[in-house]
Amino acid sequence: MPRRGPEATEHLVLPGVLTAEQAARTVAAVLAVQRPDGSIPWFHGHHLDPWDHTEAAMALDAAGEDEAAARAYAWLARTQNEDGSWYAAYADAGAAPADGPVRGDVAAVATDRSRETNFCAYVAVGVWHHYLATGDDGFLDRMWPVVHAAMEFVLELQQPGGQIGWKREADGTPVDDALLTGCSSVYQALRCALAIAEEREEPQPDWELAAGALAHAIRSHPERFLDKGRYSMDWYYPVLGGALTGEPATARIAEGWDRFVVPGLGVRCVLPNPWVTGGESSELALALWVMGQSDRALEILQSIQHLRADDGLYWTGYVFEGDVAFWPDERTSWTAGSLLLAVAALGGDEATTAVFGGERLPLGLEPDCCG
Repeated sequence: MPRRGPEATEHLVLPGVLTAEQAARTVAAVLAVQRPDGSIPWFHGHHLDPWDHTEAAMALDAAGEDEAAARAYAWLARTQNEDGSWYAAYADAGAAPADGPVRGDVAAVATDRSRETNFCAYVAVGVWHHYLATGDDGFLDRMWPVVHAAMEFVLELQQPGGQIGWKREADGTPVDDALLTGCSSVYQALRCALAIAEEREEPQPDWELAAGALAHAIRSHPERFLDKGRYSMDWYYPVLGGALTGEPATARIAEGWDRFVVPGLGVRCVLPNPWVTGGESSELALALWVMGQSDRALEILQSIQHLRADDGLYWTGYVFEGDVAFWPDERTSWTAGSLLLAVAALGGDEATTAVFGGERLPLGLEPDCCG
């Protein structure tokens, strides 16, 4: 049954981050962005991508808005391509030039027809999160074919070294180069997909092997990924996605802390730019929670309250040198979503802590050697 009432969001109250009234306003702001067809764009009148759409849906579930989240997943089911993928970007049918036919009742068109593996895999994280939040067996039955097809599409691009190729171009050409951030997200998605398969008693041994090989590549073979070390996501995502734990996770976060964290302002998106962003800051906070460093996670979330706007959404980022300003001129559903998920984890929301803490998530089978 959907969770409603004050008890649904009490875990979203966090000192120095969200009061009950602020939490309710932020949730309402994300709901207001959601389109009638269930899709959740970046903001009103803008495009959406499948990954950020799913993150916003997860935030709605964390806030007890399960019916709205279910509509978001129904949109994904309706828009999935025959090969199990989604396109990289969509826009309202009336707001952007069509790059292909509108399918059925889907009031959106593709504006970027490439298909990114981490975008497509993330549906498994959202579906498992929604199931844990609601216990809705019927939902899991409906979404299992969607998750299965998505993971099969993604694993077609797995390389011999375990890493996952970035995407297929619009013409179907595979891009074999792998991104550490994207692969770390895919690893979490594979584990969630395995949990769904286990719940349904439909074992997927190939997925177990794929997850193990991917984890091994992330942990032991940085040379198998494009060098994106300037980006903070490449710093913390191996921890957030669950591939790095324990001492290796602690050492990785310590190594990059002074480079990426700006005290009192948040986390840089990319070096050396003087630009902190709400999404990266919230995700780092979530990674810190995963490591058991809740106090530091709270400090990071408190440091980005300057990004909060009166409508309950958050500015994407802030330039803190030169012509200081919020930049770009946008407040996005996924920035609010990432903050809500981080707060939900710190507040003990069971579905959110299980998905990001790794409870009940299979680890996969790592190879005996590098091969």
